[in-house]
Amino acid sequence: MYKSLCIVLSSLLVGCTETVTVSKQLAELPIIVPDYKEVTIPAAIAPLNFEVKEAKGDVQVRFASTTDSFEVAANKGRIEIPSGKWEALLASATGKSITVRIFEKQSEGWVGYAPYTMQVAPEPIDPYIVYRLIEPGYELWNKMGIYQRELATYSESAIYENKMTDNNCVNCHSFCMQNPEKMLFHMRATYPGTMIVDGGKIEKLNTKTPETISPLVYPSWHPSGKYVAFSVNKTQQSFHSNSRNRIEVYDLESDVVVYDVEKHEIVTSSRLSGRDAFETFPTFSPDGKSLYYCSAEAKEMPASFEEVKYSLCRVDFDPESRSFGGQTDTLYNAAVNGKSVSFPRVSPDGKYLLYTLASFGNFSIWHADADLYMVNLQTDTHEPLTEANSPDVESYHSWSSNSKWIVFSSRRMDGLYTRPFIAYIDAQGKASKPFVLPQKSADFYLDFMKSYNIPEFVTGKVKQQSREIALHAKNDKGTDVTFSK
Repeated sequence: MYKSLCIVLSSLLVGCTETVTVSKQLAELPIIVPDYKEVTIPAAIAPLNFEVKEAKGDVQVRFASTTDSFEVAANKGRIEIPSGKWEALLASATGKSITVRIFEKQSEGWVGYAPYTMQVAPEPIDPYIVYRLIEPGYELWNKMGIYQRELATYSESAIYENKMTDNNCVNCHSFCMQNPEKMLFHMRATYPGTMIVDGGKIEKLNTKTPETISPLVYPSWHPSGKYVAFSVNKTQQSFHSNSRNRIEVYDLESDVVVYDVEKHEIVTSSRLSGRDAFETFPTFSPDGKSLYYCSAEAKEMPASFEEVKYSLCRVDFDPESRSFGGQTDTLYNAAVNGKSVSFPRVSPDGKYLLYTLASFGNFSIWHADADLYMVNLQTDTHEPLTEANSPDVESYHSWSSNSKWIVFSSRRMDGLYTRPFIAYIDAQGKASKPFVLPQKSADFYLDFMKSYNIPEFVTGKVKQQSREIALHAKNDKGTDVTFSK
């Protein structure tokens, strides 16, 4: 029986640089970094290169679908998958699975680990994600920028880098319905303003008004592209001397407003702004008729920062009259349930709402207990997105245009840097095991000293207009936004 086992396993690896005769078959799975075992991936994703942890000798890996296969050999366990063979394998396995078998040459001969699989989803993924890269350095920065990454390759390009405008702060990029032709982001400090890019048109806005407590901050586009909901925030941060959470960011005041793109006006409602509550993180429903947001009872800050807990609320919005409904619905009541909501985002098909839940506050990127939760909007049931969560931070997230994929920020790899993780969402709103954005080098994330901030799916490549954006930022005095009473 042992002899026949060797013959079978040897035949599986015909085509390797060396035919493998397995002397020992292990029951345990290999340890690989990054961990791509038992994940669900799209049919257009860059090769998932990895390292077999603590491998001391040669390694052979076989990737196989039901109709296609290939082998990769590596010394010391560094696996670099040929892109052409990988692309063909994914095409053959779409809607099915890929089996991965890893063999390591040890002193007693070739040792085989237990095989694992990767499911290849039948549904596609948007071809690009956009993120900001920044050192996790609290108040100080030097180089930062907004970048786009093609998911089917390792190609990354800059949409805008702050070296174009004297190393100022650029943040809060946002796209209208994942449209790469319609986006905005803010510039702070030098050349301040909100930059709106609509095809070839670039506009600079001055968004602080006498009636609002700050310039416009966290955005969400209306699906029509005619409006953008924003928070306005007076924010402060403090440092912990002895806590797992290194830093605390909190609002002293915050409101929610809606900006009319055509009229350059801000509208709001007493339900969305007022001294007795902190309102923040607005997001429109995909039909444009509802506005979701987070609201907490106002407290004395910073003395009561741990008592501030945000509920998840919804109010009707009429895009024709720019008016808000007379009733506020509470989907998650922080006073009853005891935790705090941030970053609500509705799936484009309108079925689900994904949010981040932490013990208190709203700046969950600094809260190690922050997890992702899903609301079924048809049944109003809330459940943790268990397969996607980890013992460390899960925070900002966004949906693909077909509602089948999410990308989110997580600090699970080292507790220090946020990395983009992608997960498949099935028909029941359950997540698959997430995988980190693949890189050409298996140890890329060990050496890369920047955080990925605000990952967003887009349906195509963003046009390179950084020079034109910089010229507008420097030379255009900007359009003043007004407050409609």
